[in-house]
Amino acid sequence: MTRLDQIAALDEMGVEFAGLIFYPKSPRYIKRFHLSAIDLKREKLQISRVGVFVNETAEEILRVVDEWRLHMVQLHGDESPKFCEQISDHITTIKAFRIGKNENIDWKIHPYRECVDMFLFDTVGVSYGGNGEQFDWKLLEESNIRKPFFLSGGIGPEDGKRVLEFAAGQRDLFSLDVNSRFETAPGIKDISLVRQFVEAIKQ
Repeated sequence: MTRLDQIAALDEMGVEFAGLIFYPKSPRYIKRFHLSAIDLKREKLQISRVGVFVNETAEEILRVVDEWRLHMVQLHGDESPKFCEQISDHITTIKAFRIGKNENIDWKIHPYRECVDMFLFDTVGVSYGGNGEQFDWKLLEESNIRKPFFLSGGIGPEDGKRVLEFAAGQRDLFSLDVNSRFETAPGIKDISLVRQFVEAIKQ
Protein backbone atom coordinates (compact mmCIF):
# COMPACT_ATOMS: atom_id res chain seq x y z
CA MET A 1 0.00 0.00 0.00
CA THR A 2 1.18 3.50 -0.81
CA ARG A 3 -1.80 5.82 -0.21
CA LEU A 4 -3.30 6.81 3.12
CA ASP A 5 -6.86 7.01 1.77
CA GLN A 6 -6.63 3.49 0.40
CA ILE A 7 -5.25 2.09 3.66
CA ALA A 8 -8.14 3.79 5.47
CA ALA A 9 -10.57 2.16 3.02
CA LEU A 10 -9.09 -1.27 3.79
CA ASP A 11 -9.41 -0.56 7.49
CA GLU A 12 -13.05 0.38 7.06
CA MET A 13 -13.88 -2.88 5.24
CA GLY A 14 -12.17 -5.03 7.88
CA VAL A 15 -8.96 -5.99 6.09
CA GLU A 16 -6.48 -6.97 8.79
CA PHE A 17 -3.08 -6.24 7.24
CA ALA A 18 -1.58 -3.55 5.00
CA GLY A 19 1.77 -4.24 3.39
CA LEU A 20 4.36 -1.47 3.14
CA ILE A 21 7.31 -2.16 0.84
CA PHE A 22 10.74 -1.05 2.07
CA TYR A 23 12.70 -2.58 -0.83
CA PRO A 24 14.26 0.18 -2.95
CA LYS A 25 14.19 -1.86 -6.18
CA SER A 26 10.43 -2.41 -5.97
CA PRO A 27 8.09 -0.16 -7.99
CA ARG A 28 5.99 -0.10 -4.80
CA TYR A 29 8.88 1.17 -2.65
CA ILE A 30 7.21 3.41 -0.08
CA LYS A 31 9.65 6.29 -0.53
CA ARG A 32 8.57 6.70 -4.17
CA PHE A 33 5.22 7.91 -2.87
CA HIS A 34 3.95 10.61 -0.52
CA LEU A 35 2.88 8.40 2.36
CA SER A 36 4.77 9.21 5.55
CA ALA A 37 5.10 7.43 8.86
CA ILE A 38 3.75 10.51 10.66
CA ASP A 39 0.61 10.66 8.52
CA LEU A 40 -0.07 6.97 8.95
CA LYS A 41 0.40 7.02 12.72
CA ARG A 42 -1.84 10.08 13.02
CA GLU A 43 -4.79 8.19 11.51
CA LYS A 44 -4.90 5.67 14.40
CA LEU A 45 -6.25 2.89 12.19
CA GLN A 46 -6.94 -0.64 13.44
CA ILE A 47 -5.28 -2.30 10.46
CA SER A 48 -1.89 -3.86 11.21
CA ARG A 49 1.14 -2.54 9.32
CA VAL A 50 3.42 -5.17 7.77
CA GLY A 51 6.84 -4.05 6.57
CA VAL A 52 8.27 -5.99 3.63
CA PHE A 53 12.07 -6.19 3.37
CA VAL A 54 14.49 -7.89 0.98
CA ASN A 55 18.03 -8.67 2.12
CA GLU A 56 18.12 -5.60 4.37
CA THR A 57 20.37 -5.16 7.40
CA ALA A 58 18.96 -5.93 10.83
CA GLU A 59 19.79 -2.40 11.99
CA GLU A 60 17.78 -0.82 9.17
CA ILE A 61 14.82 -3.16 9.63
CA LEU A 62 14.56 -2.40 13.33
CA ARG A 63 14.95 1.32 12.68
CA VAL A 64 12.04 1.22 10.22
CA VAL A 65 9.99 -0.90 12.63
CA ASP A 66 10.36 1.84 15.22
CA GLU A 67 9.81 4.77 12.83
CA TRP A 68 6.68 3.30 11.22
CA ARG A 69 5.45 1.43 14.33
CA LEU A 70 5.16 -1.78 12.36
CA HIS A 71 3.25 -4.71 13.80
CA MET A 72 4.91 -7.39 11.67
CA VAL A 73 7.89 -7.84 9.38
CA GLN A 74 7.95 -9.93 6.19
CA LEU A 75 11.39 -11.07 5.05
CA HIS A 76 11.20 -11.72 1.34
CA GLY A 77 14.84 -12.20 0.39
CA ASP A 78 17.59 -14.72 1.07
CA GLU A 79 17.71 -14.17 4.82
CA SER A 80 19.35 -16.94 6.85
CA PRO A 81 17.60 -18.69 9.76
CA LYS A 82 19.96 -16.95 12.19
CA PHE A 83 19.10 -13.54 10.73
CA CYS A 84 15.37 -14.28 10.88
CA GLU A 85 15.70 -15.30 14.50
CA GLN A 86 17.45 -12.02 15.27
CA ILE A 87 14.52 -10.06 13.85
CA SER A 88 11.85 -12.27 15.43
CA ASP A 89 13.33 -11.56 18.84
CA HIS A 90 11.94 -8.03 18.40
CA ILE A 91 8.79 -8.32 16.29
CA THR A 92 6.43 -10.90 14.78
CA THR A 93 8.27 -12.15 11.71
CA ILE A 94 7.05 -13.79 8.50
CA LYS A 95 9.55 -15.59 6.26
CA ALA A 96 8.55 -15.64 2.61
CA PHE A 97 9.44 -18.54 0.33
CA ARG A 98 9.37 -18.38 -3.47
CA ILE A 99 7.87 -21.60 -4.79
CA GLY A 100 8.63 -23.11 -8.19
CA LYS A 101 7.57 -26.31 -9.94
CA ASN A 102 7.97 -29.58 -8.02
CA GLU A 103 9.31 -27.69 -4.99
CA ASN A 104 10.02 -29.68 -1.83
CA ILE A 105 8.37 -27.29 0.60
CA ASP A 106 9.05 -29.36 3.73
CA TRP A 107 12.77 -29.33 2.96
CA LYS A 108 12.72 -25.61 2.18
CA ILE A 109 11.00 -24.49 5.38
CA HIS A 110 12.65 -26.91 7.80
CA PRO A 111 15.62 -24.66 8.82
CA TYR A 112 13.21 -21.81 9.62
CA ARG A 113 10.64 -23.65 11.74
CA GLU A 114 12.00 -22.41 15.06
CA CYS A 115 13.20 -19.01 13.81
CA VAL A 116 10.07 -17.20 12.68
CA ASP A 117 6.42 -16.86 13.65
CA MET A 118 4.80 -17.46 10.26
CA PHE A 119 5.54 -18.44 6.69
CA LEU A 120 4.43 -16.92 3.39
CA PHE A 121 4.38 -18.83 0.11
CA ASP A 122 4.75 -16.85 -3.11
CA THR A 123 5.54 -17.71 -6.72
CA VAL A 124 9.15 -17.77 -7.88
CA GLY A 125 9.95 -15.15 -10.52
CA VAL A 126 12.68 -12.97 -11.94
CA SER A 127 12.19 -10.45 -9.15
CA TYR A 128 11.31 -10.59 -5.45
CA GLY A 129 7.52 -10.64 -5.16
CA GLY A 130 4.79 -8.99 -7.20
CA ASN A 131 5.02 -11.32 -10.20
CA GLY A 132 1.26 -11.83 -10.47
CA GLU A 133 1.58 -15.57 -11.12
CA GLN A 134 0.26 -18.53 -9.14
CA PHE A 135 2.20 -21.61 -8.15
CA ASP A 136 0.67 -25.07 -7.74
CA TRP A 137 -1.20 -25.01 -4.41
CA LYS A 138 -1.20 -28.82 -4.37
CA LEU A 139 2.42 -28.56 -3.23
CA LEU A 140 1.11 -27.06 0.03
CA GLU A 141 -1.57 -29.72 0.37
CA GLU A 142 1.14 -32.38 0.14
CA SER A 143 3.37 -30.67 2.72
CA ASN A 144 3.48 -30.83 6.51
CA ILE A 145 3.74 -27.11 7.27
CA ARG A 146 2.60 -27.01 10.93
CA LYS A 147 2.93 -23.24 11.18
CA PRO A 148 0.51 -20.42 10.30
CA PHE A 149 1.09 -19.22 6.75
CA PHE A 150 0.05 -16.56 4.27
CA LEU A 151 -0.94 -17.69 0.79
CA SER A 152 0.35 -15.32 -1.87
CA GLY A 153 1.25 -15.25 -5.54
CA GLY A 154 -1.12 -14.05 -8.23
CA ILE A 155 -4.39 -14.32 -6.28
CA GLY A 156 -6.95 -12.32 -8.25
CA PRO A 157 -10.52 -11.01 -7.88
CA GLU A 158 -11.92 -14.15 -9.52
CA ASP A 159 -10.19 -16.55 -7.11
CA GLY A 160 -12.51 -16.23 -4.11
CA LYS A 161 -14.20 -19.61 -4.57
CA ARG A 162 -10.91 -21.39 -5.29
CA VAL A 163 -9.30 -19.87 -2.20
CA LEU A 164 -12.19 -21.00 0.02
CA GLU A 165 -12.03 -24.53 -1.37
CA PHE A 166 -8.30 -24.63 -0.67
CA ALA A 167 -8.76 -23.17 2.82
CA ALA A 168 -11.26 -25.87 3.76
CA GLY A 169 -8.46 -28.42 3.85
CA GLN A 170 -5.69 -26.22 5.25
CA ARG A 171 -5.81 -25.74 9.00
CA ASP A 172 -2.52 -23.80 8.92
CA LEU A 173 -3.70 -21.19 6.40
CA PHE A 174 -3.67 -17.92 8.35
CA SER A 175 -4.25 -15.19 5.78
CA LEU A 176 -4.22 -14.20 2.12
CA ASP A 177 -1.70 -11.81 0.61
CA VAL A 178 -3.12 -10.14 -2.48
CA ASN A 179 -1.45 -7.41 -4.45
CA SER A 180 -0.71 -6.94 -8.14
CA ARG A 181 -3.92 -8.47 -9.53
CA PHE A 182 -5.88 -5.76 -7.68
CA GLU A 183 -3.81 -2.82 -8.93
CA THR A 184 -4.37 -0.13 -11.51
CA ALA A 185 -0.65 0.79 -11.21
CA PRO A 186 2.13 -0.43 -8.91
CA GLY A 187 1.12 0.46 -5.36
CA ILE A 188 -2.31 1.80 -6.37
CA LYS A 189 -5.25 -0.53 -5.69
CA ASP A 190 -8.66 -0.78 -7.33
CA ILE A 191 -10.55 -0.54 -4.05
CA SER A 192 -13.81 -1.71 -5.61
CA LEU A 193 -12.14 -4.98 -6.66
CA VAL A 194 -10.66 -5.41 -3.19
CA ARG A 195 -14.05 -4.83 -1.60
CA GLN A 196 -15.74 -7.39 -3.86
CA PHE A 197 -13.07 -9.96 -3.01
CA VAL A 198 -13.26 -9.31 0.73
CA GLU A 199 -17.05 -9.62 0.69
CA ALA A 200 -16.83 -12.89 -1.25
CA ILE A 201 -14.37 -14.33 1.26
CA LYS A 202 -16.42 -13.21 4.27
CA GLN A 203 -19.60 -14.70 2.85
